[in-house]
Amino acid sequence: MPELPEVEVTRRELAPRLLGRRISAVHTTAPSYFFLTPPASLKRRLKGCVVVDLRRRGKYLLACLDSGDVLLLHLGMTGQLFTAKARSPRLLSATARSSLAPEQIAGFKPDRHTHLRLCFADRDEDVIFRDVRKFGKVRLLPSGQSDPRLDKLGVDALESTGADLFAAASKRRTPIKTLLLDQGVIAGIGNIYADEGLFLARVRPSRRADRVSADECDRIVQSCQAVMLRSIETGGSSIADYVRPTGGDGGYQDERKVYAREGLPCPICGARIVRRVLGQRSTHYCPRCQR
Repeated sequence: MPELPEVEVTRRELAPRLLGRRISAVHTTAPSYFFLTPPASLKRRLKGCVVVDLRRRGKYLLACLDSGDVLLLHLGMTGQLFTAKARSPRLLSATARSSLAPEQIAGFKPDRHTHLRLCFADRDEDVIFRDVRKFGKVRLLPSGQSDPRLDKLGVDALESTGADLFAAASKRRTPIKTLLLDQGVIAGIGNIYADEGLFLARVRPSRRADRVSADECDRIVQSCQAVMLRSIETGGSSIADYVRPTGGDGGYQDERKVYAREGLPCPICGARIVRRVLGQRSTHYCPRCQR
């Protein structure tokens, strides 16, 4: 699932390909739970609008239009937001991925998972939102209107402090990892960066939140921010479906210390990385380094 770093990389790379362009046509699939605004309404209200800004809140992207409306986008678990010229095996079906070599990929062709395609008056490359599982979301917010999903978000993970986390942790008996994933406390941290941040902070994911000290909360927040900033620098984590808007892979997956490394040696002490389930989420940690 794309987390804050992947969404931020998408924002940074997509902005130059969106801003200042006038939408000339909107293509969608049939109405589904992917669309919080009906496709017919999207087509009518987006046509003729110019994208003037592209912002991020937690894991959400907000495309601001000259009409005052805002196009809210969430990548969900398997969402891919990219330009029409992108080339990547990750944009193909599983069958095509296994049968085509990278040099045989001529470019993306819209398929049944291509739920939103924006065309522009300059006739340059389209912007495409593809999502195999349709857990992504698209909604057009009228000028001045917010969305309950945004209203519930806590402080952005890159702007949070240890004090923010400690204030929430001191009242909770839930595992600290579960608290980090609560978007109403700190917005943007997901499974990968919670595991990696807790490893760097040397705090065990299963530790009860109310037993984490203020100093440890400082370390956790700073560590999560460090790994997220490094991931942004390397283009995010391409583990499954995530692809950058231009079709390239991220590089942070090659720098993971614990996430999805069950049974492999800890890079610090050599102990075997452990996997357990916390709150229905796979969690990875070093049993020796993290207490």
